[in-house]
Amino acid sequence: MTALERRLGVPGAMVVGLCAMLGAGVFFVWTPAVAVAGQWLWLALVLAAAVAIANALSTAQLAMRHPVSGGGYAYARAELSPTTGFAAGWLFLTGKTCSAAAIALVAASHLWPGWEQPIAIAAIVVLALANAQGIRVTAWITWVVVALALAGIALALTWTALGLPSAAGGWAWTAYAPLSDSTFVMAGGEGCSFGLVGGAEAARAACSDVGALATPAGPLAVLQGAGLLFFAFAGYARMATLGEEVRDPRRTLPLAILGALGIVLAIYALVAWATTTAYADAILWPETPVASLVGDPALHRVLLVVAAIACLGSLMGILAGLSRTSLAMARDGELPGPLARISARTKAPAVAEGAMAALAIVLVLVAPPVVLVALSSTSVLAYYGIGHVGALRMRRTLRLAAADADSSDGGARRREAWVPAWVSLVGLVLCALLVVTLPWYGVVASALWLALALGIRAVRLRRAAD
Repeated sequence: MTALERRLGVPGAMVVGLCAMLGAGVFFVWTPAVAVAGQWLWLALVLAAAVAIANALSTAQLAMRHPVSGGGYAYARAELSPTTGFAAGWLFLTGKTCSAAAIALVAASHLWPGWEQPIAIAAIVVLALANAQGIRVTAWITWVVVALALAGIALALTWTALGLPSAAGGWAWTAYAPLSDSTFVMAGGEGCSFGLVGGAEAARAACSDVGALATPAGPLAVLQGAGLLFFAFAGYARMATLGEEVRDPRRTLPLAILGALGIVLAIYALVAWATTTAYADAILWPETPVASLVGDPALHRVLLVVAAIACLGSLMGILAGLSRTSLAMARDGELPGPLARISARTKAPAVAEGAMAALAIVLVLVAPPVVLVALSSTSVLAYYGIGHVGALRMRRTLRLAAADADSSDGGARRREAWVPAWVSLVGLVLCALLVVTLPWYGVVASALWLALALGIRAVRLRRAAD
């Protein structure tokens, strides 16, 4: 069986998207972003939001025309070429698998520092099994997670608005510290997780294993910070993979994508205000920036648990999106055929769920979260860049078709291309700018991994032709 069932409406699809975004993005990414952007954090956030809006508009337009599973893979394959579609799908699988591993590690660090890998692996296994029970189970769990996440964020924001003390002198402070006006580092030594409040020299003295984020000052720092902050917005790609599981997808997907993104933009602006206010005089930012807004020990621990649950909800949504994209690629012969199998009982792609979970577990074992975030942002930004090219090609195709059609049909075709061309062009340029300013290892690794996949695909197709 290879058919999915249409069970979700606009609210259900929006909650799936919110759950995917309100996880490691809102609870983790602020510290590495401020380590890169410093005083330019707000500008980096605005730029990341602009990229996200442009990407969401192009994605929504493509989703209306191609209401199928697979998201950007299916759109690029239909509008550009099978090879470009494969590249988009591979980048999505790469970026989101890195996201899944990073989010699992972040959730584990909130729950039990020092046991991150075992807890992250257990979380991936449990959530993959839950996803395998079908989209209704996934949607029900996401409703619960989103409610908890919003309640936790509201508590932290209210605490800050009332001027109550943060946990600045307490626990869970990470070694992100300014070593100069233009360079920040992330320390990875075991002594860097707790109690570092003494500034750059203390960070140097206490941390033996320091890996520098090559961070230029000024505009380039803003771009690199925006690239990292984009990680917090990328969950709306999950909704684009729901093409075969929502009712009336041509209406549901655009409303869900744009609605969820609008809510998240408002939340992130408030969180940015709260964190920059609470930590304005701090030399070091906390590893758990939202939870550490609350200085009361008991409430702080509650927020740590809420943050972990939100991360797990985000992880669940990402794993589900990975399975739907791999399902679509397997149907087209781009990935092994068994990935296209759908359970007759649960109507879920159980084989694909298991395969993607296994890959995420491998990444948990070999890479830390900050490296995984860089890899994820690079791959996903490139994926959206391809989506913008697809949206531009779609607009051109519809315009030519409208010119050849009668007035009524031509008007309908023109209305399908409701996103102005300049939005997709700006989105494409911004995606490219953010990619080239991300940490070099993420860009190089993503490029080499994509080149390897395209090379293997070319050899396979050549052999099949012979």
